[in-house]
Amino acid sequence: MAELMPILLVLAVGIVLLLGYPVALSLGGTALAMALIGEWFGYFDPAFIAALPNRVYGVMTNETLIAVPLFVFMGVMLERSRVAEHLLDTMALLFGPMRGGLGISVTVVGMLLAASTGIVGATVVTMGLLSLPTMLKRHYDPSVAAGTICASGTLGQIIPPSIVLVLLGDVLSSAYQQAQLDMGIFSPETVSVGDLFVGALIPGLMLVAGYIAYMLGVAVFRPQAVPAIPAAERPRHDARFWLRVLQVLLPPLTLIVAVLGSILYGIATPTEAASVGAVGALLLAASHRQLGVETLFAVVRQTTIVTSMVFLIFIGAAIFSLVFRGFGGDELVTEFLSDLPGGTVGAVALVMLVLFLLGFILDFIEITFVVVPIVGPVLLAMGLDPVWLGVMIAINLQTSFLTPPFGFSLFYLRGVAPPALRTSQIYWGVAPFILIQLLMLALLALFPALATWLPHQVYQ
Repeated sequence: MAELMPILLVLAVGIVLLLGYPVALSLGGTALAMALIGEWFGYFDPAFIAALPNRVYGVMTNETLIAVPLFVFMGVMLERSRVAEHLLDTMALLFGPMRGGLGISVTVVGMLLAASTGIVGATVVTMGLLSLPTMLKRHYDPSVAAGTICASGTLGQIIPPSIVLVLLGDVLSSAYQQAQLDMGIFSPETVSVGDLFVGALIPGLMLVAGYIAYMLGVAVFRPQAVPAIPAAERPRHDARFWLRVLQVLLPPLTLIVAVLGSILYGIATPTEAASVGAVGALLLAASHRQLGVETLFAVVRQTTIVTSMVFLIFIGAAIFSLVFRGFGGDELVTEFLSDLPGGTVGAVALVMLVLFLLGFILDFIEITFVVVPIVGPVLLAMGLDPVWLGVMIAINLQTSFLTPPFGFSLFYLRGVAPPALRTSQIYWGVAPFILIQLLMLALLALFPALATWLPHQVYQ
């Protein structure tokens, strides 16, 4: 019976989640209830729960996690300062004269917003509200328009500074040290959030290039699906126009360079760079005359809500992790993954499949805090590079959030799309982008250097 307790714990949490209870409370409450039952029958040592205060204190004193509220503040402030609106308008005029130009402009703006905010839901909703009506008015194929917006919005998962990468980097750092200690290495190497940021740059830019290549392909083979803006409605590309482009592009690009550049050149840690980004977002809002008391209050309130949710989930996940370990669940996972046919390849393939399916029902925060600490040490003990594993997980979750019928990005767009846009059109529209992301996963699996080469060059 004792061997079944970890499985029963996971099943019990799944049932409670399906009943609609909040994730953080479901994780912590169900784990505590199962711990009491286990202690009653002599299957659980309460000393594991005694370690919880140290875990919570460790979260409170973790400097890396300070980046979370700072990046959230930066993203919400940029959303309120109408940066996305100005970018979309200007990029549409810049690329509009070519077929597929609106789609390319949405992809470019999605990339810039991802590098500025790192918040997927806000990006999808913002671009859905601003660009979808324009694309449909310009007679874009509804499926192509919806797919482009959904896919571009999810770039916030992989392009730094991404909150996903911040949380993954912190969890993988602990998992990597635990894996090395389990292997008898008592002076373990470390992996940082900065490593993960740098490792995600090339795959993220390759995804952007893949999206643009697809749009150009549609323009060649289905030109009627992505028409150009009529010549009569195009502005003259004179000095005044290019000055406008420069005025719109320069501030967010400067912010991106300040945040990422300070990390890449070792000037600042990700947490310090996040504070630079937060100040930069305030200056951008002020330059757009959007920085008022009401705006600041709303941004701080939203930041507090999101940050509180993240850390409450962290505490619930810590309780679940301790109880799971107390029941011997980590040993069960280690034995199961080690005995799989195919060795390391089989273990990675199964974990990626499980994470992909969990992405249908759980947000990246729960998956990062609950699942990765369980499977991470096992996979890293098999000799996998932590940066490569982190980038693979991020793109895998990005693909999951885009996949019908449960992808979160699809729900975000459905919530702001006009009724005339059918749900089936959204589903068909994202299919080519899912294939592009699966291709990126395959390339990363075959060529891990896509994620590991740049960190070695930057930090050596």
